[in-house]
Amino acid sequence: MYAKNVFEKISLFHSDLTALRQDLHAHPELGFQEHRTSDIVAKALTALGYQVHRKIGKTGVVGLLDGQRNDSGRSIGLRADMDALPILEQGAVPYASTNVGVMHACGHDGHTTVLLGAARYLAETRNFNGRVVLIFQPAEEGLGGAQAMLDDGLFDRFPCDAIYGLHNWPGLPPGVIGVNPGPMMAAADHFEIHIEGRGGHGAHAYQTNDPVVIAAQLITALQTIVSRNVPAPESAVVTVAAVNAGNLQAMNVIPRDARMVGTVRTFSPVVQEQVIQRMQEVVDGIAAAFKAKITLRYHRLFPATVNTPEHAHFVADVATELFGADRVVANLTPSMGSEDFSFMLQQRPGAYFRLGQGGAEHGCVLHNAAFDFNDAVIPVGSAMFCRLVERSMPMADAV
Repeated sequence: MYAKNVFEKISLFHSDLTALRQDLHAHPELGFQEHRTSDIVAKALTALGYQVHRKIGKTGVVGLLDGQRNDSGRSIGLRADMDALPILEQGAVPYASTNVGVMHACGHDGHTTVLLGAARYLAETRNFNGRVVLIFQPAEEGLGGAQAMLDDGLFDRFPCDAIYGLHNWPGLPPGVIGVNPGPMMAAADHFEIHIEGRGGHGAHAYQTNDPVVIAAQLITALQTIVSRNVPAPESAVVTVAAVNAGNLQAMNVIPRDARMVGTVRTFSPVVQEQVIQRMQEVVDGIAAAFKAKITLRYHRLFPATVNTPEHAHFVADVATELFGADRVVANLTPSMGSEDFSFMLQQRPGAYFRLGQGGAEHGCVLHNAAFDFNDAVIPVGSAMFCRLVERSMPMADAV
């Protein structure tokens, strides 16, 4: 019964949180530029009695709060991302972005609000024995804000026994919690391929070494890496996303070179290494076959986001306690998207879970120019964070 009261108490200030979320939506900021957002977060935490630390990872904010007691020796981290995307908003909401060309198309405005909602409840009740560490992270969208916070000594300065993060998920009904005891999101790598052939006249192709033909062969061969090398129970994606060769106005000119870029997604380090090795072998083989110079540059960006099974099961248990088993998906299918919360999970045990918000069936998907966070689920996310803290560091364990 107590767990239900957590949600009900947070719901009492739901309107305040909704107003905050919509204000953040109207004033989005790109990665490492979240100055206004950081100011709002720091001011709110200070007013609630948190010990506030700024400029952790440039524009990151950390808030510390002790419970009614702090003799358990435990501390739990809760993380939310704050940055927006370089997208021109096409939605018609009255709180649409006032920063032209920038919008909260991934719901980080909602994540920040959810954590501030948890911060308010935890400050008012302090029904835990230990310390909570609230982590407001900048620059999740491809800029490595999590690593920047770690480089600034995040866990050395603010120890955490476990860490939790959430992300809204349009593919789940509103208020449903999804988690998986293992991979949640894939490792994200990028690659660049440069093909150096020999250009010339399109009518005399025999005098050239056509990089366009070589690129076509290479693209086809790369597609066999997953289908013919990765075991069926595993998952991997190799995508050539762009090809640049020649001039569309020069229809009788074979270019000298061609360039390709793309992404690789994997869950397993073993599969990741296998894909990298096979890519190089394919590149070298085609280079030899066509007597061309082909250079592969492979960039490892973000590791896979992998939950600790114990903590993923704990998330599912807390969600069941709060909302009932019918509102929990405990074996959610992992996404091939990536998330730099993975860096934090490499250093501390914990779990990353989904907060269902609906909308996918109507085209309201992440990174879409008409995306909007569903304010109705704010108390759900806040309550999850609060109960994770209370149950991880219960007052009953006080010495």
